[in-house]
Amino acid sequence: MSSTFGPAEAQAYMHKLLAVMHQQGGSDLFISADFPPSMKYQGAMKPLSNQRLSGDVTRALALSLMNERQRAEFEAEMECNFAISLPGVCRFRVNVYVQQQSVGMVVRTIASEIPNFEKLDLPEVLKDVVMTKRGLVLVVGGTGSGKSTTLAAMIDYRNANSAGHIITVEDPVEYVHKNKNCLITHREVGVDTHSWHNALKNTLRQAPDVILIGEIRDTETMEHAIAFAETGHLCLGTLHANNANQTMDRIINFFPEERRNQLLMDLSSNLRAIVSQRLVRTEDGKGRKAAIEILLNTPTISELIFKGNFHGIKEIMAKSRELGMCTFDQALYELYNKGYISYEEALRNADSANGLRLQIKLSGDRKAPGEGAAASKPAELSMLVEEEPEPGAPGAG
Repeated sequence: MSSTFGPAEAQAYMHKLLAVMHQQGGSDLFISADFPPSMKYQGAMKPLSNQRLSGDVTRALALSLMNERQRAEFEAEMECNFAISLPGVCRFRVNVYVQQQSVGMVVRTIASEIPNFEKLDLPEVLKDVVMTKRGLVLVVGGTGSGKSTTLAAMIDYRNANSAGHIITVEDPVEYVHKNKNCLITHREVGVDTHSWHNALKNTLRQAPDVILIGEIRDTETMEHAIAFAETGHLCLGTLHANNANQTMDRIINFFPEERRNQLLMDLSSNLRAIVSQRLVRTEDGKGRKAAIEILLNTPTISELIFKGNFHGIKEIMAKSRELGMCTFDQALYELYNKGYISYEEALRNADSANGLRLQIKLSGDRKAPGEGAAASKPAELSMLVEEEPEPGAPGAG
């Protein structure tokens, strides 16, 4: 690496990469030693340069985005999470880590504008869910499935259609909401509060109507979420799980066996909804759509939860479309029927490919095409940063 590649040059190069990723619609930027800077575009990795980065360069690039507190945290913990805002571009969520003794970094795009229900094509029933007075609402899915975006749209709808106090506790804060009819308090762990414990412990003293927990990742956070719902508040949070059944199992596994019966009772009375989603490729290859499974806590579902009979949940969901519930396979069927996704993409993401195949054959307005594979191939994306780095740029020395 050239000796002229200092903090200013590192920051300028990072800003250039982030601007290009945002301009071209990438979701994540990857900085790793012995690998060119690359972005994820519609789920596939695309290089932004043909230059592999050295470990010294990746470290310089990561440090160029940090303030003094974040640098100190990274040096002490070898991990660091924070959010940055690039003027004229958008906000980004940053995770810095160490792998094989070299610094790596993943930077995720956060849309500058909060998308609404119509833009995301979210089910209308979620408007009713987010406008409810009390209860626990969990939005679940894998990493990069759009959980935070869906939650942001729900919070924005509540913000515009009610008057109250909404508190978000996140690490880091992703979407920054403007006060509309509600006062919105954003609290970032490590910046506005020392810990999740401190923030959540004091939340009820701040007279909230709605509480958003950025991620429920341990027993203590889950206990707070249930307690918020029990005390008459609407609590929303995200969880890493694939569907409603797995979500229930994950919640139960947070707690010791002797707490199981009380926990099932608490969930049966306080759970409002579980919203599970997966992003699937659109047929034209130009984007992705969310396939959304919705579980609503009706008296029948409440009884199943109370008894711990999670396996019976999906059958009730499939039979309760008129109430707003929807299984993943039903959501995929609708996306295929409307021409959004290909036959192969629908089957690839189905919980039961055979069941979905039969449903399309028997009742679909759109029958299985003979050449769906060709239609589902994503569009090619040309190289975005093709010029050689100038002297002193990453990989030049």
